[in-house]
Amino acid sequence: MRLLSRRPALLGALLGWLLLADNSQADSSQPTHEFTLDNGLRVIVREDHRAPVVVSQLWYRVGSSDEPPGLTGISHALEHMMFKGSERVAPGQASRLLSQLGAQENAFTSRDYTAYYQIIGRDQLAIALELEAERMHRLSLPEDEFLREMEVIREERRLRVDDNPNGLAWERFSTQAWMASPYGQPVIGWMHDIERLSIDDLRYWYQRHYRPANALLVVVGDVTLDEVRGLAERYFGPVPGTPAPPRKAALELSAGGERFIQLRPGVQLPTLLMAFNVPGLQTAAEPWEADALRLLAAVLDGGYSSRLISRLERGSQLATRAGASYDGFTRGDSLFVFSGIPNNARGVDLQQLEQALWEQIEELQNQPPTEAELQRARTRMQASQVYARDSISQQATQIGQLESLGLSWQLIDSDTERLAQISPEQVSEVARRYLQRERLTRAHVLPDQENQP
Repeated sequence: MRLLSRRPALLGALLGWLLLADNSQADSSQPTHEFTLDNGLRVIVREDHRAPVVVSQLWYRVGSSDEPPGLTGISHALEHMMFKGSERVAPGQASRLLSQLGAQENAFTSRDYTAYYQIIGRDQLAIALELEAERMHRLSLPEDEFLREMEVIREERRLRVDDNPNGLAWERFSTQAWMASPYGQPVIGWMHDIERLSIDDLRYWYQRHYRPANALLVVVGDVTLDEVRGLAERYFGPVPGTPAPPRKAALELSAGGERFIQLRPGVQLPTLLMAFNVPGLQTAAEPWEADALRLLAAVLDGGYSSRLISRLERGSQLATRAGASYDGFTRGDSLFVFSGIPNNARGVDLQQLEQALWEQIEELQNQPPTEAELQRARTRMQASQVYARDSISQQATQIGQLESLGLSWQLIDSDTERLAQISPEQVSEVARRYLQRERLTRAHVLPDQENQP
């Protein structure tokens, strides 16, 4: 069981170019089918017959951003309890059975969704679906298992956050960057809320959110539509159908004013964090803005030749590390994040590194990137899609993420075309529009004073 973290880094440009060249004439689309059961469960099936293996993923549209104050961490806690038995399956029995079949299984919780998956031989798909349907509406939630598991979660929080200086710094920084949005709440929850959660809280959360109309089943692999439809109707069809709970996008103040915090969580090296409140694909005034922001991040930090790496790390050597990131595939607004570690060996401090980052921002605001830069960025992003098609798990995850956010899985197949339509001036325009100080949160993350060089 895990919490969802950042997306994997983009792939090497040269290898990506070779892959694209080999696949340029191939049809990137795969047979993909959709249907909805009478109880509201939506099912997406993608055929991939290269190996007799299938991945089954069940996504629930609930995550930490849905949690009210006082119940932070409840989605993650319920994810843990989903492995602790149901009416007909003893705690841990399902995992043991799947392991004996050679299957892989796990789950993850994020701000916007909770998902459960199995990677299994095509002949055992029925077993995976039967077990998922069983715990969708017959979860037992025994209190003794709950008390034991909550100690596991408290220890997980200590390891991931409280005793992890970088994790603690990012959590504290996020609370400032998200002034109005529930995205500022940690997925794992605040410790004081984790300690107060009760089994009745989890039973309420389960009954409210774990229902067919609030779920999405994604099956990718060596299957056909008719096979999956029959299994879905057999195992999930009898689950009672009730409407999904209402849900609103997680919105942020567009101009909350510049904020600055100084943190001393015990890091080894001073670190700079800068985050600008920006829209995601769901909240952008025009859809192209999110794609332009994606390309802006790639121009700044998209491989060896990108601006921050070539200029600040290798060129001026002001930074031992400098990066930029943006995730436009969110249910609400997003952040455009810069981070960096100054080159202490050359006497560079955080203020100098911050000034250098602003120079890179202002240059892009005043002068669009070259078409060659944009093409390199597009190639790397397209290469990541090529690699995703090599993995049935990645294909399923892409589909499940998009659909759980209220977006269409068909965005996967149109991504190359959309990116090709973004001009250098549009990239410069989103830099001018959104990388403004009134949208900025800054943090200087410092070592403990007694540990400073």
